[in-house]
Amino acid sequence: MRAPQAKNEPAFEYRPGSPERATLKAELDRMSASPVDVPLRLGAEAVQTPSAATIRSPHDRSLVLGSVAQASQVEVGRAIDAAMAAKTDWAERTLEERAAVFLRAADLVAGPRRARINAATMLGQSKTVHQAEIDSACELADFLRFNVEFAFQMSEQQPNSSPGVWNRVELRPLDGFVYAVTPFNFTAIAGNLPTAPALLGNTVVWKPSPNSVLSSHVFMEILREAGLPAGVVNQVFGDAAMITEDVLAHAELAGLHFTGSTTVFQSLWKTIGTNTAKYRSYPRIVGETGGKDFIVAHPSADPEALATAIVRGGYEYQGQKCSAASRVYVPKSLWPALEARLTEDIASMPMGDVRDFRNFMGAVIDERAFQKITGYIEAARDDEHCRIVAGGAGDSSKGYFVEPTLIECQDAKSRWMTEEIFGPVVSVFVYDDDRFEQVLHLCDTSTGYALTGAVFARDRAALELARRRLRFSAGNFYLNDKPTGAVVGQQPFGGSRGSGTNDKAGSALNLWRWVSQRTIKETFVPATDYRYPSMQEE
Repeated sequence: MRAPQAKNEPAFEYRPGSPERATLKAELDRMSASPVDVPLRLGAEAVQTPSAATIRSPHDRSLVLGSVAQASQVEVGRAIDAAMAAKTDWAERTLEERAAVFLRAADLVAGPRRARINAATMLGQSKTVHQAEIDSACELADFLRFNVEFAFQMSEQQPNSSPGVWNRVELRPLDGFVYAVTPFNFTAIAGNLPTAPALLGNTVVWKPSPNSVLSSHVFMEILREAGLPAGVVNQVFGDAAMITEDVLAHAELAGLHFTGSTTVFQSLWKTIGTNTAKYRSYPRIVGETGGKDFIVAHPSADPEALATAIVRGGYEYQGQKCSAASRVYVPKSLWPALEARLTEDIASMPMGDVRDFRNFMGAVIDERAFQKITGYIEAARDDEHCRIVAGGAGDSSKGYFVEPTLIECQDAKSRWMTEEIFGPVVSVFVYDDDRFEQVLHLCDTSTGYALTGAVFARDRAALELARRRLRFSAGNFYLNDKPTGAVVGQQPFGGSRGSGTNDKAGSALNLWRWVSQRTIKETFVPATDYRYPSMQEE
């Protein structure tokens, strides 16, 4: 049996006068005027709790989108119990049965629920229409469809069998439940982290980010509409430290699927290591964490393409992508013209409420992010070795808005060139044209991250040199393109070093982590005598 061939979901353009624009505008208006009470999803129950948190829009703090129930230790325990109770039935279903649920969910995301999940992402996470469309509609549908195709391909990989023997490998789910911890910045990632293990027969406790409640809730409703049985994915909101402590202490923990900060991931890994003797099995640990993603320009680089890559790679979605261009190495010969072009582009960049489709940028996610990002900018303003080339202002009076900011750094190992800021801040180091090879070494060794990176050059030898020297500096490496925008099934995504376990979401490599293989050997006519031919008399 074969699954339908997966194809990447085409993105709508939302041009003025288009039907998809009108539909999305209407859904944005409806959702803005209709606050929702988001429950916990524990097995078959939608659970409200005495404690609830308010959901507000980052670009308009006066816009209340609803409230969300906050779990106590009791509800966390119920979520784990529900996952374990659903496990046997879900694991015993065929791959075809499980796949059908997620293929239906993909068609709902790409079809009748497209406007709803896009609107939830725009309002709750301050994504522009284009950024929401390529994320919460297209990439999420792609994950669901391609994962099914990958799972069927995995099941077809079977061992050889000798005469009279049938060997086969069964792809079992893990022995326990999976804990999915998801970020605010991509609705698609938030949807993939619980559903990828679930497709392979696992049951899941899912803790979304408190800053992506609305879109996570909408996706959970889509999964239920698609026919996902109760208890397969259990959604909990609340105090992250408390929830995680209880989950990681449970003997049935079988896996962690995580996207978030490097510091948090390291802490979770340490806790799991400490608890190893408590677990029924060794938990699988899959994590995608931070980045300090680079663009290295060779003197032969196309300056127009380079400028566009910096602007799109650095400032789309307010730089809140783990793959965002954050540090740039530019030769002196290109810098004057590049500086002028970037300054002009940044000055022209519209920023504001994402319900106005003309805006290129929205707000950063919350007060904490605003303070961190503006703190880096103010520190650069006070540092004699830094120069703010463009932008540099922030305004939190209505929403958490930070101007796209370009900083020139004289020190290539300064904090602005080495630390993850996670905002619309791009730092530039200008180097002598004849030091390209030394800059490659500097790029490779300046940070502990290795997520994404790009090299721009028209000189083929320069591209090949960079490809070799930067082999371990980025899990996703781009030649003459920005370091963002990986597509499911085309550029499997992930990095190593301080950027994660590089298990490549958007490919079968990630799915292999959620199965526990069992080898079965069946002998049709078994031996009936223990003696071997070599034991006979001469």
